[in-house]
Amino acid sequence: MQVTEIAAVSKTVREQIARVVMGQDAHVELLFAAWLAAGHVLLEGVPGTAKTLLARCLARSLRLEFRRVQFTPDLMPADVLGTSLFDFQSGRFTLSRGPIFTELLLADEINRTPPKTQSALLEAMQERSVTLDGTTHALGDAFFVVATQNPIEQEGTYPLPEAQLDRFLLKLRVGYPSRDEELRMASVHGRAVPDLDSFGLQPVADTAFLQAARQAVHAVRLEADVGNYLVDVVRATREHPALRCGASPRASNMLAAAARALAAVQGMDYVIPDHVQQLAVPLLAHRVVLTPAAEIEGLLATAVVEQLVQQIKAPR
Repeated sequence: MQVTEIAAVSKTVREQIARVVMGQDAHVELLFAAWLAAGHVLLEGVPGTAKTLLARCLARSLRLEFRRVQFTPDLMPADVLGTSLFDFQSGRFTLSRGPIFTELLLADEINRTPPKTQSALLEAMQERSVTLDGTTHALGDAFFVVATQNPIEQEGTYPLPEAQLDRFLLKLRVGYPSRDEELRMASVHGRAVPDLDSFGLQPVADTAFLQAARQAVHAVRLEADVGNYLVDVVRATREHPALRCGASPRASNMLAAAARALAAVQGMDYVIPDHVQQLAVPLLAHRVVLTPAAEIEGLLATAVVEQLVQQIKAPR
């Protein structure tokens, strides 16, 4: 498969979803790139910014089985993973699979459930498998987690620990649409629950496409000068005075993988510094920890990463 084919599919997905979710083209491109890079995405935004609708549209466009879990304080790991139930007719235990056995899992308001349930996702997100009663069950190459969280209501929530945040390839902040986009949204939808069937979303990719596309992504070139620039950006987070903890070496690997995927999505068979710069904030900002002094001053991790990207000279 050529990267031009990947770019064409990505463009079709963006155009389809733009008919339903207005003003999120950049996020759709990054979501598609994350899927190709075998990563997961955390969407953060206030209620009503179409985070759930965006995930549903993406699943339909990529022909992915979709399941949604509404995370609540009383949700247990078994509610997500599944459990073994005793069948009195056969006299044996049988596996009752949880909603995690799907291809696109929407973990809605993931920060509203206790750490025990949050951590139940860790193996699934990292290993793409679930272990129940000593037996490991594969989830498939297409398994993709899109989680959401609300940044304005923190009472009764359980902030994701750094170990779990690191499992997300990207953290995307979903903001408000422009006035024109919001006007078009009101004109097109005009109802409390959008009817996706009325928009005629067609699947333009599948798991066969994913396998071929990932091979093409692996072949995207990362030249030495761009690789040095990428590593310099990551390492700079460990030396900034406003950061108590910088990005780990895993971040360098993930940034390289995401940059290759983004290059392919944009129809290029090589990575350029622009790809690293475009991914720096969504990929690195949630992997760094501010110092207490920086938090008191109201400094944001996104601002620190943006500053580092501006300071480090990019190759030509």
